[in-house]
Order: sequence, then structure tokens, then C-alpha cells
Amino acid sequence: MWHVEFRGARRVRWGRVRVSGPSMVPTLHSDDLVLVRYRAAIRPGDVVVARFHLMPDRLVIKRAQRLEEDGWWLVSDNVFAGGDSEVHGVAEVLGRAAFYLPAATRGWRRWLPHRLHRDWPPGPATDQPRSSA
Repeated sequence: MWHVEFRGARRVRWGRVRVSGPSMVPTLHSDDLVLVRYRAAIRPGDVVVARFHLMPDRLVIKRAQRLEEDGWWLVSDNVFAGGDSEVHGVAEVLGRAAFYLPAATRGWRRWLPHRLHRDWPPGPATDQPRSSA
């Protein structure tokens, strides 16, 4: 994790997370790198880095579905992978995914123009960006 300070603005924490496992396919794949903004505002539909209350020593990347009384209900984009709130209960969200670098296209020239889009990440099971409505 590192800190970035903007002129006169509050400190924002950013970090990098490597994806492991198939639970977020087709949105994210194993070995993709995700840039995470810690302590960012979370909305339903955001891809987040979190810690399940029942597994406090493990970080996960999931999609935030709804805010419950004790934490966020998280789901996997890959319905066949499991490992989400259906199994582990609610989670503490630590940050929101801002951008990602696919493992298959690690070159900046191929990645940057396509991924720096304010509507990333796409919704579950689609290649289309989420609408900004």
C-alpha cells in the first residue's frame, strides 16, 4: 500500500492486489493486477477488496451487492465458483477497485487507453460498461 497526497486534499490510500482464482471471471482473471482505492465510498455493484468476518486473515475481491447491518453482502461474478457471502456471510469492505491490468496484456500501450474509463468495472457477466445513470 502507498500514500498519495494531493495539494491541500486529504490523504488517499492506494494499493495493488493480484487476483487469484476464478470467482470473478469474466470480469477479472487469475494474475490480473487491480489498483485499489482504500477507504473509498462503496456503492452496490462496485468491485471491492474485503475481508469476510468468518475469515479475517484472508483478503478477497468480490462485487458488493448490498449493505447489511453488520457489513456488505458480496457476490462472485462467476456463479459456479462460490466463495461469496452465501458461504461466508457479510464482509468488511476495505477498498474499491479503480482500475485493473489484465495478466494477458501487461503492456501499457495496449491496456491504458481501454481501461482508464470511469464506468469500469463492467457489471456481472457482461463486457459492457455499467451505465452511469
